[in-house]
Amino acid sequence: MLAAAVVVLFAVSILLGSYTVTIPDFFRILTAHLTGGEKFPGASFIVMENKLPRAVIGTMIGVAFGLSGGLFQTMLRNPLASPDVIGISSGASAAAVTAIVIFGASGAAVSWSALGGAMGVAALIYAISRGNSLSPGGGNGGNAAGNRLILAGVGIAAALHAVISFLMTRSDIRTAADVLVWLNGSLNSANWDRAVILGAALLILVPAVAVLAGPLRILELGDDAAAGLGIRVGLTRLGVVLTAVALAAVATAAAGPVAFVAFLAGPIACRFTRKASLPASACGGAIIVLAADYFAANIAPLLLDGTVLPVGVITGALGAPFLLWLLVTANRKDS
Repeated sequence: MLAAAVVVLFAVSILLGSYTVTIPDFFRILTAHLTGGEKFPGASFIVMENKLPRAVIGTMIGVAFGLSGGLFQTMLRNPLASPDVIGISSGASAAAVTAIVIFGASGAAVSWSALGGAMGVAALIYAISRGNSLSPGGGNGGNAAGNRLILAGVGIAAALHAVISFLMTRSDIRTAADVLVWLNGSLNSANWDRAVILGAALLILVPAVAVLAGPLRILELGDDAAAGLGIRVGLTRLGVVLTAVALAAVATAAAGPVAFVAFLAGPIACRFTRKASLPASACGGAIIVLAADYFAANIAPLLLDGTVLPVGVITGALGAPFLLWLLVTANRKDS
């Protein structure tokens, strides 16, 4: 069902909206573009240079964020463990804003800065939270170490938000506007160059997720049980952290920190599968991004006098109440 929903939303993103295209016309445009046949100048530009790369990147960042959130939440057995909450996205944002405001960077330089910032903050959080269960050789206390990682991430994220606010106050209005668009997460600048880079990264990272999925399921039994079954607990956790951070980093570098996708995808997928599922989390992330982007680009302008919203505004509006609901239900269970 989730995979079918992804296909439907992908088709809706391309065929419907302010410029509608029929399915036969789409395939004619695609064939002409690939073979150099009959040209459809206006339609070809809208479909091949705007709608299609936007949908492709939206799907890929949804998959990347969904897998990243699913890996963190499964490993730490905590629904709050996602790149949004534990500071990975904040690291990418702080590095990107620094590059834009201080060094005047744009385009690929901003993306590479975001990637480096996410990796650097992840290493810092991991070093602060590192305990016996996270070090090679395994050990007890996996939940305690997971809680330390989350708390360390929340603290670092708060500090990085202060850095971002300071840089925003020091920049001119035009630069601040560019920074604000990037911070909200947007697919408006989607193009084939970014799609190719993101696709190449996923060709490496998705197989890595597949390799880690088996040991990760055994790790859910507990550190002692996993070690008894031959799993190298510390190295498995390190591999999961590195892969999850890389997934969130490349997605953030491609479209900015699209809020709460990684946080929402896993729990929503669990409502369908009744258990943690990485493929379902990937599909859930793609559904959230595609649906939110279609609403932001085509429905919101009708409601807001032509204003086109960044996709991150919509996902953020969805994520905040979901987080509150999650906390309320957790408190009810504890009581």
